[in-house]
Amino acid sequence: MKKIFSLSLVLLLAVSVMLAGCGKKEESSTGTGGSDAASGDKKTDVKVGMVTDVGGVNDKSFNQTAWEALQSLETETGAKVKYLQSKGDADYNPNLNEFIKGGYDLTWGIGFNLADAITKAAEQNPDSKLAIVDSVVDAPNVKSVTFAENEGSYLVGVVAGLMTKTNKIGFVGGQDSPLIKRFEVGFKAGIAAVNPKAELKVNYTGAFDKSDLGKAAAATMYNDGVDIIFHAAGGTGTGVFNEAISRNKSGQKVWVIGVDKDQSLEFGDDVTLTSMVKRVDVAVKKVSQEVIDGTFKGGTETFSLKDDGVGLAETSTKNVPADVLAKVDEYKQKIISGEIKVPAE
Repeated sequence: MKKIFSLSLVLLLAVSVMLAGCGKKEESSTGTGGSDAASGDKKTDVKVGMVTDVGGVNDKSFNQTAWEALQSLETETGAKVKYLQSKGDADYNPNLNEFIKGGYDLTWGIGFNLADAITKAAEQNPDSKLAIVDSVVDAPNVKSVTFAENEGSYLVGVVAGLMTKTNKIGFVGGQDSPLIKRFEVGFKAGIAAVNPKAELKVNYTGAFDKSDLGKAAAATMYNDGVDIIFHAAGGTGTGVFNEAISRNKSGQKVWVIGVDKDQSLEFGDDVTLTSMVKRVDVAVKKVSQEVIDGTFKGGTETFSLKDDGVGLAETSTKNVPADVLAKVDEYKQKIISGEIKVPAE
């Protein structure tokens, strides 16, 4: 009887030890304090807000690219991200202030049209961190992100100059501004470098959110014999693509060169010759990550060909012949080395 009792006691103690061990293991896996129990990835409670310009978050251009970057940041870090869409200039200040007063750790203004609003917000809220794309705001709490658009535009100008069949090429801009002018003059210089006989027709629609104006501008150019159009017009550029798609369906072969992101992914390879990619996504993600890491500083950072801040979309090989791409790379290296100075105005 004593042997049976002793054996039972031993078994009871063993079970107790096992249960205690399980309890400790469970406590360890749940007491992670903000870490992901499944992956062990560190998470953050940083909040990042983004205010669009009038082009909106679905402009298939740089607003959309910036938002996609923040969504990626949220997936990777757990940061809370949100955007507010501006329907007009009057929305910029209240949208920025909604994030600032809401305790967001970083507030983005996407587009040069938000420069005045960002400046005002920075002055009124010196302890808040702000950032802007495509403009320079001289304030210690603002990170200004700019790009060498003229350099990337030069390269697509080389493509257009070598691939036009009519020697008539078009450029459709949004608002006539120093920023969009950089696209135009870089594009023009690239064309002239390889095809001085080509003529460039230019049309500024005055808006970044009017696809009907883009469609009308493209129709006029295609009617005049233009066979390739490069647009730097945000959502207005959608109209350029729509006109080209319609023309191609009717048997007239024309092309569009996309801007800011690889627009062949949206409009297709049949109409998109190439795209001048501006890595707004890289810049937005990089600066936002600096807030998470505690390394954010105000100032200006310019992304150029040298650091792959601008360039041709990777899908360019689908429609641009290898010999043309080789010529593009030749000019790219000359720009990076300083042998070619691309005009900016």
